[in-house]
Amino acid sequence: MQHAFRFLLGLALVASLFAQRDIGVVDLDADLSTIPLNVTSASPELQNLALQAFSAHGRYRLVASGGTFNVSFAAAGANSVAVTITKGAAGTPVASETVTGTSPRHALLRAADVAVQKTSGLRGFFAGKLAFVGEKTGLTEIYTSDLFFGDVLKWTGDGKQVMGPRWAPDGSKIVFTSYRTTFPDIYVLELNNRRISLLASFKGTNSGGRYSPNGTQVAMVLSGEGNPEVYVANVQGRQLRRLTNNQSVEASPAWAPDGSRLVFTSDAPGKPQLYVMSAGGGVMTRLATNLSTYCAEPDWSAAAPNRISFTAAVGRGYQIAVFDMAAGTSKFVTKAPTDAIEAVWLADGRHLICTYRAANTRCLYLVDSESGKATRLSPTSFGNASGATYLAP
Repeated sequence: MQHAFRFLLGLALVASLFAQRDIGVVDLDADLSTIPLNVTSASPELQNLALQAFSAHGRYRLVASGGTFNVSFAAAGANSVAVTITKGAAGTPVASETVTGTSPRHALLRAADVAVQKTSGLRGFFAGKLAFVGEKTGLTEIYTSDLFFGDVLKWTGDGKQVMGPRWAPDGSKIVFTSYRTTFPDIYVLELNNRRISLLASFKGTNSGGRYSPNGTQVAMVLSGEGNPEVYVANVQGRQLRRLTNNQSVEASPAWAPDGSRLVFTSDAPGKPQLYVMSAGGGVMTRLATNLSTYCAEPDWSAAAPNRISFTAAVGRGYQIAVFDMAAGTSKFVTKAPTDAIEAVWLADGRHLICTYRAANTRCLYLVDSESGKATRLSPTSFGNASGATYLAP
């Protein structure tokens, strides 16, 4: 399990040590608190994308008529969409707004986010962006897209294995790990000019790079001084500070929303578990998830700061779980027929994106942590997609 721990947490995505089942239909628990929603548009393109978005959102139930809310979308210019919201059969006005985006598709997703906020009070996440590892060419490369795999762009092309892309908070850069020089090092991709620069290249393995919420620091895992430990540096990879110092293996650091702490994985107790510590260093404290003997790949929700998602072993595979720090309780939020790993939070603090992994197949799913609703995002035609990171709109 130690071997699987190291590879699962950022050094490489490998096939499970256990037998896997093919990806199939996910059985979902009914969410009795869904909002009946009627969505219409005179434009087939806008209608189809709006239906795709709202059908994936666990808070809604699409209906042909009789919805609690009626949401209509209309083109309002080259890259603008007007959204009109009414309530009930009487059509009581709720809101009307025109939203502009970088493309008609982006404008629709932004308008749909307006509708989510007006009808549920939740923050919208449809207009966010993904960065992920794709294998469309047969090689692992860094890609970006919108949430529903529109506007897909490939950013690397050197044929070297890549993993762990993470957005800078302003969306201008992506930090990732690559074997460009045979050994795993940490690189930064600048999206405005496609420049790739080296951030960390020390003896041993260098992986797990992740920007702080204010974008001024990068947490990472380096093994140059022995075993893998958590470090923090500035965005140039300088002023390096070692935070952990023990004989265990640390991995997958993630920042608290306010940047004051880090959550990460350590096998100090013998098997991987979650720990937190101050971003300035100090004592590492174990989180009592009490759910599994294997807890890894944490992600701290910016919208719901008491919630940390993680990958947990269950049976002969892995599923995504959420730890509520306020309540001190954990629960599984996926029931995938495969391994579910690598979860990251979306902007509403309710939904996650994770990788479903079966044998040699990997794809991205949107998961509602409240209802368990799971919707596939990456199309079969694209090929393998994994290790997504999300940039909030």
